[in-house]
Amino acid sequence: MPQSPIRKLAPLASAAKERGVKVYHLNIGQPDLETPQEGLDVLKHIDRHVLEYSPSQGFKSYREKLVNYYEKYNIHLNADDIIVTSGGSEAVLFAFMSCLNPGDEIIIPEPAYANYMAFAVSAGAKIRSIATTIEEGFSLPKVEDFEKLINERTRAILICNPNNPTGYLYTRREMNQIRDLVKKYDLYLFSDEVYREFIYTGSPYISACHLEGVENNVVLIDSVSKRYSECGIRVGALITKNPEVRQAVMKFCQARLSPPLLGQLVAEASIDASIEYMRDTYDEYVERRKCLIDGLNRIPGVYSPIPMGAFYTMARLPVDDSEKFCSWCLTDFEYEGETVMMAPGAGFYTTPGAGRNEVRIAYVLKKPDLQRALLVLKKALEAYPGRTMPG
Repeated sequence: MPQSPIRKLAPLASAAKERGVKVYHLNIGQPDLETPQEGLDVLKHIDRHVLEYSPSQGFKSYREKLVNYYEKYNIHLNADDIIVTSGGSEAVLFAFMSCLNPGDEIIIPEPAYANYMAFAVSAGAKIRSIATTIEEGFSLPKVEDFEKLINERTRAILICNPNNPTGYLYTRREMNQIRDLVKKYDLYLFSDEVYREFIYTGSPYISACHLEGVENNVVLIDSVSKRYSECGIRVGALITKNPEVRQAVMKFCQARLSPPLLGQLVAEASIDASIEYMRDTYDEYVERRKCLIDGLNRIPGVYSPIPMGAFYTMARLPVDDSEKFCSWCLTDFEYEGETVMMAPGAGFYTTPGAGRNEVRIAYVLKKPDLQRALLVLKKALEAYPGRTMPG
């Protein structure tokens, strides 16, 4: 199993805090915005005498409310198309375990969410990476590049849209290109769409569920963690129109018994979050994005494209090795008693050597904290012994 680049430096951060250093956490997508009051109220006033198992596929009342939620995005489902999971992570794992045999291959554009690699290892599957570059804003490569990777072991393409870690939003042309490949080679399309609420351009959100002619090939991955700031309740969803896939997934669901009872109660109530809550959350991320990207690109030698969605960016730094730099920030550096924690870029790639001078940064802190973190990062780059440009 690969280590998580997002969490592997956590012991160093803990040690820094024990020394009295303040650490700005830019490494993990843990929003600091409040959970909807509707969800918190349900949690505070649970009127149950037994905290029982829930159905293996999740509460029907929650799945029925989700049908209405997806309808707002022009995704037409019924409750049976939805299986509630223990976070989006379990949905990805169950999708891989249900659709892939050991030795099967999945094509994934890189950089990619690091835990996909761990779930592929768990399923005995092999990831074939297709490179996207920071210079091209992480847009998808040509169809021919995909087709070079397709062989008799290829079973699926996985995308994350809007993307973690790059913030890239796939265009209609790119989604149609993926649809045509899926149709031509009869592949599964795993589509992680947990960040659909956070799209900052005028471009439309094209869900895999909007693609015509591949309805039975699509497995949608979702979660409430990000849209309602509910990472800790561990409630996600696996959605597919394919009855055979659902039957296979349900075997894994029954083996783990049930998704979280309390989490589902909170998630179901949170669907009723006010328009103001959702708008204020969105507006806050827009402001944070501008603050971070403008700030990064003002630091000498640093470059970040403008992310179009989610709340991450991949930034290129003037350093010899971003993993060494991120570790050094936590072990050997502080500025006025403060330092920064970021996720080294190489952990989001499977290609050896890729992402060595990149980091993923999550803009999940309040603007004053982001501004301070940017200053600390600038000072760290000036002091770092492995800097790759003149000081």
